[in-house]
Amino acid sequence: MRVVALISGGKDSCYNMLQCVSAGHSVVALANLRPHTHVPDELDSYMYQTVGHQAVDLYAEAMDLPLYRRTIEGSSLHTGREYSQTAGDEVEDLYQLLKLVKEKEGVEAVSVGAILSDYQRVRVENVCARLQLQPLAYLWRRDQAELLREIISSDLHAVVIKVAAYGLDPERHLGKSLAEMEAYLHELSEKYGVHICGEGGEYETFTVDCPLFKKKIVIDSMETVIHSADAFAPVGYLRFTRMHTEDKREGSGGRPLPLSRCPCQNTIDRMTEELEYADKTPDVQGGCPSNAERSCQSEPELYWLIEHQHKRSIALLWFC
Repeated sequence: MRVVALISGGKDSCYNMLQCVSAGHSVVALANLRPHTHVPDELDSYMYQTVGHQAVDLYAEAMDLPLYRRTIEGSSLHTGREYSQTAGDEVEDLYQLLKLVKEKEGVEAVSVGAILSDYQRVRVENVCARLQLQPLAYLWRRDQAELLREIISSDLHAVVIKVAAYGLDPERHLGKSLAEMEAYLHELSEKYGVHICGEGGEYETFTVDCPLFKKKIVIDSMETVIHSADAFAPVGYLRFTRMHTEDKREGSGGRPLPLSRCPCQNTIDRMTEELEYADKTPDVQGGCPSNAERSCQSEPELYWLIEHQHKRSIALLWFC
């Protein structure tokens, strides 16, 4: 399928692109939502990562693909478990952005780097259903420790650009690579329950190189911004002030990680059992995943019809 990749600049959206390519899809365009120039880099959004937005324009040059960007006009108005079309909500900015990309590029699917957030999943599903686009979320409900190891091993290079958790310090950890942070993130997870992939908002990243990049992104200068000087869990992020792209060395381009290396459960035999379990399990935002949510398709073209009581049925492809 022709795919538009939703990108934030972070590791997850970039790695999901790799998985789309590994599954045989073609990424033909990139899409990003950015904050207004007069608002802080760290937008108060339930949906979008905005830290590092200054460098997202370089993705078009790095990947030699068209990049569609839209300024976020809305805010988080409809924050319940379900979502319906709401004027002025930030989700409608995503709808307008993807509508434009579909018209211009003829895309059939959307690459989404969601891992754990049901809040994001429900809203992406809503937008895609309205536009008749297929969401492709290969990272959905993956084991985070395993996923982080896989991301690092895939020759994807990302740096930490925001920290917001106990044990993470702006002065010590901003700018460090994922490889440098991996062992410490495991330690924080064991001690304090920190999500290893940052799904609880503990940290955010920016990808400077990956196997799909034809050029790498180089950050020439940046500054540290302290968003909240909390004594125990200070929140800080990097603001990029100067950056450029560079040609990669001959032979330095990596290869996408084969999709077959994603350790998947066999959901075909267990689908009925898991969907029944999901119907009986409370859908708690940010809580533990149900069996159905944890599972992943071993066949890329398997359509999973998820039927929720008192909800409309939606056919989706949510992979891990």
